[in-house]
Amino acid sequence: MAASILKTSVNTKSPEFEKNTRRMIDLVTQIKNEEEQIRQGGGAKTIESQHKKGRLTARERVAKLVDPGAQFFELGGFAAYEMYEEWGGAPSAGTVTGIARVCGRTFMIIANDATVKAGAFFPMTAKKVIRAQNIAIDNHIPTVYLVDSAGIFLPLQEDVFPDTDDFGRVFRNNAVMSAMGIPQLAAIMGMCVAGGAYLPVMCDHILMTEGSGLFLAGPALVQAAIGQKTSAEDLGGAKMHAQISGTVDFREPNDEACIARIRALADKMGATGAAPFSHIAAREPLYSGEEIYGIFSGDPAKQYDMREIIARIVDASEFEEYRAEYGETVLCGYARIGGWAVGIVANQKKHVQTMARGSDQKRLEFGGVIYTESAEKAARFILDCNQNRVPLIFLHDVNGFMVGKDAEWSGIIRAGAKMVNAVANSVVPKITVICGGSFGAGHYAMCGKAYDPRFIFAWPTARYAVMSGDAAAGTLVEIKLKQLEREGKKVDEKAKKALYESVRATYEHQTDPRYAAARLWVDAIIDPAHTRDALIQSLEAAALNPEIREFKTGVLQT
Repeated sequence: MAASILKTSVNTKSPEFEKNTRRMIDLVTQIKNEEEQIRQGGGAKTIESQHKKGRLTARERVAKLVDPGAQFFELGGFAAYEMYEEWGGAPSAGTVTGIARVCGRTFMIIANDATVKAGAFFPMTAKKVIRAQNIAIDNHIPTVYLVDSAGIFLPLQEDVFPDTDDFGRVFRNNAVMSAMGIPQLAAIMGMCVAGGAYLPVMCDHILMTEGSGLFLAGPALVQAAIGQKTSAEDLGGAKMHAQISGTVDFREPNDEACIARIRALADKMGATGAAPFSHIAAREPLYSGEEIYGIFSGDPAKQYDMREIIARIVDASEFEEYRAEYGETVLCGYARIGGWAVGIVANQKKHVQTMARGSDQKRLEFGGVIYTESAEKAARFILDCNQNRVPLIFLHDVNGFMVGKDAEWSGIIRAGAKMVNAVANSVVPKITVICGGSFGAGHYAMCGKAYDPRFIFAWPTARYAVMSGDAAAGTLVEIKLKQLEREGKKVDEKAKKALYESVRATYEHQTDPRYAAARLWVDAIIDPAHTRDALIQSLEAAALNPEIREFKTGVLQT
């Protein structure tokens, strides 16, 4: 039986296509410009200061570490965006994390950026490093740490030090990763002090460059604590740790030699077992990924066919759609991406004419809304993917679940719970892409951050909240007006409008994907035209973990 090839009916010359393209290109350009600014770290002066010490910057180190011509797939680039401004900001949370090939093998790379507050850990720095480690744990990715950090940013120590997702979790993860057999290499290429000194020493290999320091307490603190005077070199320099304490495995003269040694060690590492996921040679889609710009509409009132997006992501534009005529506001089906077999669950943004459940009456179902039938179909499809060991891809543009008397009578809560259960207990890799809206419980059912996707990405058009800005503003303003009425105050139409616009602007700012990326709710904001590339990178990383636990759902509401 021939595979189902998705046919396109897109008119690339239409005014709507051109309008969507211009809007998306503007958004992508804005994001890329901001990313370039973030990559400057602490700025030209701090970069110059790093070079004067004979050290490379974090990004220069990463560029030399990865294979020539290989892509560094950065994660968490927008971490701490518009945060800590009272302290001068912390671009990219003062650390660089991402996935790349080193000697032909996929590695997670975590590098302190000493140009940002000497690489000190802000609250979001700890969370970013932990997120990178969690990705490495879930996918069994070998990890390289390039350490150059002054330790905890003391003015914010109460938000960095004590909790389960704070600084100490980093070292706990070091130990867990080691016990799991996930290789870890740490290179001390600057300062590594206080509690942070435990990170490299809990790794498999420890490298250290001349002029670096590794100690629990620096010379000033040692003198204050016990009255002992000593130099930083004698206290915790590379020579001391190589010759006397025996803490480091390799002493290197400079950054370049250290990176060359890391690559030499990576080159000798053995391979893990093969993942149980189907993989064949990749085939390119029949249509250009850049056409996604014109197909996708960020206007919630406009419709588009999600199949057209899928056709530009999957191999050979082949998509075996599951129950195509049932629950049509959620698309489910099998495909390949980069040769990897996947199951796709995607919100359909076209309105659908269908028959009302339990009657012969026609009804209109709105695109982007999850109805009872679509939730039941998706839940069943997710069960199949787990049964057959097929990784899952979720493409979001969801307003939420349907509400109202008809929806409640049809059992929408029961169907939604079934879908959430299937997503929550799913054991195959899950990868999420937020294309447009991702609102309310629809965000959960489509594998939002709380449901452990291996990776979660957002397009520049993503919107991420309990409800849309217009709906939230209307609700919040109505509550505020009733409160004022109870206090005996009257509000004229002009004041109402001003209040509405103020609330809406605040809410819209919080739904922006950069706001989400700053808090690591998404791993990266990606160019829609490169969605396929991001998914292939993610699937290759997920395939490093051959272990799939037994699939159980517990009680399913039927």
